[in-house]
Amino acid sequence: METQRKSSEPVFRVEGVTRVYKTGSVEVHALRGVDLALTEGEMVVLLGASGSGKSTLLNIMGGLDQPTEGRVFFRKQELTRVSESKLTAFRREHVGFVFQFYNLVPSLSARENVALVTEISKDPMTPEEALDRVGLGHRINHFPAELSGGEQQRVAIARAIAKRPDVLLCDEPTGALDSATGVQVLEALSQVNKDLGTATILITHNAGIQKIAHRVVVLADGLIKSDHTNAEQVAPSEVTW
Repeated sequence: METQRKSSEPVFRVEGVTRVYKTGSVEVHALRGVDLALTEGEMVVLLGASGSGKSTLLNIMGGLDQPTEGRVFFRKQELTRVSESKLTAFRREHVGFVFQFYNLVPSLSARENVALVTEISKDPMTPEEALDRVGLGHRINHFPAELSGGEQQRVAIARAIAKRPDVLLCDEPTGALDSATGVQVLEALSQVNKDLGTATILITHNAGIQKIAHRVVVLADGLIKSDHTNAEQVAPSEVTW
């Protein structure tokens, strides 16, 4: 499976980022000086044990958390220097989030869950287009309780991509799914990356998933231990779970 990247323009740059959490007199160093760049159209898998700093890094890049030290840039804008209102606008306009748990509104249909985003976005897809892109056009009027776990996660992906984000940040999107269902979710993410050129970061504990990515970044103890490029990508259906 070959994915065409749009350019080598950096979407994100993370420079010397640390994150220290304080609990009483105890300091927890979640990140210890991380440098990372994400280019346009790239898919990066973040690997690492629990507590390695993966989710903290993702949250900082997505504007959900601030570093203790260091700088974060989205294109030419330094996120570590903007106001909270501009950070909110950045999240709303440029970032799509996909988490392990789907966070769908139970009383809303698939179409209505996606419309929560399209109604506040500048240039969104229609809910129908977003759901078609993840293979759920035929389930558009179904409620979450009528959908399988994999289908609910694909609705969550449709909701995330409907705003046409510059970057898609995925934290364990297959963590609650079995292998067959997980492959369907990975296929949806890979297709979005390929068709829309959306820069994508995917956190996982499953080392086999790294084969679908352009690059693989391994974190341990708040530091990047390795950062390598895959010579070629494989299709999600070829991943060993």
